[in-house]
Amino acid sequence: MHTIALRPDQPFDLDLTLSCGQVFRWERGKRGWTGVVGDSLICIRQEGRSLTFQGADPGCIISYFQLDEDLAGILSSIDRDPQIHAAISRCRGLRIVRQPAWECLASYICATYANIPGIKRRISLLCRCFGDPLLTPAGEVFTFPSPGAIAFSEPCRIAECRLGYRAPYLKETARVLADDPGWEERVRDLPYEKARRELLRLKGVGKKVADCVLLFAFGKHEAFPVDVWIQRILKTRYPEGVTLRTYDQFNSFGRTHFGSYAGYAQEYLFCDRAAITGGRGEDQVPVSQPDR
Repeated sequence: MHTIALRPDQPFDLDLTLSCGQVFRWERGKRGWTGVVGDSLICIRQEGRSLTFQGADPGCIISYFQLDEDLAGILSSIDRDPQIHAAISRCRGLRIVRQPAWECLASYICATYANIPGIKRRISLLCRCFGDPLLTPAGEVFTFPSPGAIAFSEPCRIAECRLGYRAPYLKETARVLADDPGWEERVRDLPYEKARRELLRLKGVGKKVADCVLLFAFGKHEAFPVDVWIQRILKTRYPEGVTLRTYDQFNSFGRTHFGSYAGYAQEYLFCDRAAITGGRGEDQVPVSQPDR
């Protein structure tokens, strides 16, 4: 077991971070959270200002949860209006996770037009069918499959994962990336707009999926994914929102209004959506609507 003492000037809330819809392979139990990251099963819990965990070294945990980011400074930079101010107050400590790029991309291709329970079922089946088994004291778990494992699979096997119309998109994108091992480094080195265009070339990747992947995997914090909840919040709680119609208009407003950490503003507004709109929406994710 390892323990990290969290800095008192840097907020972190493990429960909010893992339950807000940005990741799909973590489960909460009586003793904390369990999830597979890379080739490791990680068990982690938070008690006040301490994180206790096993299955990973401290450097991995710091990187994955971006504990090296100045969250207090980020939140101060986006605190520009009453709605985001309230969201920051209610959801303080939520951090954006630094996810493995291929897993994030494939997961969000699987996430279109779906709720969180459905997404988690599909991803679990995908890992069971094509991932590598890990034997743990808690039983057998599976790694996330590589692009090659999916690209060269039989169509009938991928159909077992209940991906529906998403299956050929995922398979084709897996094939392209299996033949392009340098794609991740190339996208990471590009500025936001060029990185977005690069991802949009891939099958199954629309504007929201691209923005989610750029935000959650590539550290492009200016990315501002827009789903039905963000759209509703902007249209009903921001005076400028009544004139917005297309995905690009909502996206451009969010990036302009909140600045270089607009992605954090999006995540806080999404996390606080029920309080802001008076709706429920607890099982929705930021990729549930078409781009136009």
